[in-house]
Amino acid sequence: MSSDSPTQSSKLSTSTEVTLETARKLVEQLTITSGDWHRLKGNRRARALEQAATAIVFLLNDQSEEGLLRLQQAVGWLDRSISAPPCPTHGHGSQNTSKAPQA
Repeated sequence: MSSDSPTQSSKLSTSTEVTLETARKLVEQLTITSGDWHRLKGNRRARALEQAATAIVFLLNDQSEEGLLRLQQAVGWLDRSISAPPCPTHGHGSQNTSKAPQA
């Protein structure tokens, strides 16, 4: 006998959808916009929060590898093993082809 009734499955699905939408709103709130990039590019807390929130969305979408990469980026900001690249619009020699993640 299964303990999951159709109603329970429906509630779980709705709960997951609400959680995912909440996580997406968090990413929107924490994403560093192009207008704030210069001000926040080196703010380790802001960058870690942005990456951690994005990781949650990937994990909720069952994309564990991408979620793990974002969590590693968040840790890198906090442990100072990574730092902000130079601004691509200021012509600092070679062009940087990596881009910040889009939420």
